Amino acid sequence: MKERVEEVLNQIRPALQADGGDIQLVDVTDGVVKVVLTGACGSCPMSQMTLKMGVEKTLKEKIPGIKEVIAM
Repeated sequence: MKERVEEVLNQIRPALQADGGDIQLVDVTDGVVKVVLTGACGSCPMSQMTLKMGVEKTLKEKIPGIKEVIAM
């Protein structure tokens, strides 16, 4: 599952990089994806919305079994 999550993150990554940020996969355990938002995304006040409404929503749509995405 970790490889599939990385594939989807690679599809999301260009949008984050366009705003000066990025995302790194830390781990996938029991449907919970742990990531680190870096660059501009790491300090942006909207990062939680990006994480839940963007990253988590996309991962849930594309990969059955994803329950949640959390930032480390």
